[in-house]
Amino acid sequence: MKKDQVQHLPVMLDRCVALLTPALENRDEAVVVDATIGLGGHAEALLERFPNIRLIGIDRDQSALERSKERLSQFSSRVNFFHAVYDQIPTLLSEMGIQGVAGILFDLGVSSLQLDDLERGFSYSKAAPLDMRMDKSKSVTASSVINEYSQEELTRIIKVYGEERFANRIAKNIVKARGTRKLENTAQIAEIVKDSIPAPARRMGGNPAKRTFQAIRIEVNQELEILKRAIPQAINCIELHGRMVVMSFQSLEDRIVKQAFAEVTKSQSPVGLPIELKEHKAKFKLVFNGSETPDEFELSRNPRSQSVRLRAIERIAI
Repeated sequence: MKKDQVQHLPVMLDRCVALLTPALENRDEAVVVDATIGLGGHAEALLERFPNIRLIGIDRDQSALERSKERLSQFSSRVNFFHAVYDQIPTLLSEMGIQGVAGILFDLGVSSLQLDDLERGFSYSKAAPLDMRMDKSKSVTASSVINEYSQEELTRIIKVYGEERFANRIAKNIVKARGTRKLENTAQIAEIVKDSIPAPARRMGGNPAKRTFQAIRIEVNQELEILKRAIPQAINCIELHGRMVVMSFQSLEDRIVKQAFAEVTKSQSPVGLPIELKEHKAKFKLVFNGSETPDEFELSRNPRSQSVRLRAIERIAI
C-alpha cells in the first residue's frame, strides 16, 4: 500500500459500508456508484466486502482518479472510472446501458488529496497559488474570483457560501488590496480576512479565513449548483431496495441533501384525502431520522471527520 493510502483515512468507512450492505448483500450482481471516488478508500472496502458488485467510480479530479485506479488495480475487471462531475451520473449510466443501481455514495466537499497538496491552493495555513480547482482542466480559478469579481459579487459569495457576517468588509478590503497589485497567493487573502474581522470575533470559531476560503472554493467549483442538480438526478437512478448514502461537511451541502431527501420520502397525497392512494405513497424512506455524526472513536482516529453529517435513504417502491 502506498504512503498516501496509509495516511488517507476514509471518513466513517465502516458506517457507510454498513448502511449500503442491505442493498448489496443478497443480490447476485449489483452496481454501485462512488460519486466522489477520491483516493478510493470507500470503493476498496466495498469491492472487498461484496464480490458481486460492479463499481462506477466518478471524480472531477484527474489526479484522484489516477491514484484510485492504482489503488484498485486488483479489482480492475469490476470497476469503471470516469473523469466527470456527479451531476452526470444519469448520462454515464445511460451510456453504459445501466437501468438502475443498488447503491450510490457521495462524499462531498474538498478531499484529503486536495487539502494536502499545497500547490492546489485549498489550504489557508500556508502561502500557495490561488487555484482551488477540483478539476484542473477548468479555466476559472480562485485568482479569477479574487482579482476579477466586483465588490458586490465578492460580498455575495462570501456571505452566502461562507456564511460570513463580515463579508462586505472582507470584499471591500480585497478590492482595495488588488488596486495596488494583483493578489497571487492564499497567504495574502488569509491576511486580508484576518485584518477585516474584529479581534473579538477572530478569537472564536477557528481560523478566521476558513469561511471565506470555503466560499471561494464553492464558487470556483460551482459545488452547490451542481449538488442541487445531482442529488435528485441520482435518486432517480436507484432501483428497488437500493440505497443512497451522503456525507456532507458543511451546512449548505447538508441542507440541500436534507431537502432532497425530505421531498422523496413524503406522501404526495392531496391534503384532506381520506385514504392514501398507492400512486401517492412515498417511493423512498429515510434509513434513519435526521443525520448521523461521527462517534468518539472516529473522531480520535480521523479529526477531519469532525464536521461530517451523514444521511441515507432507501427506495421502497417504483
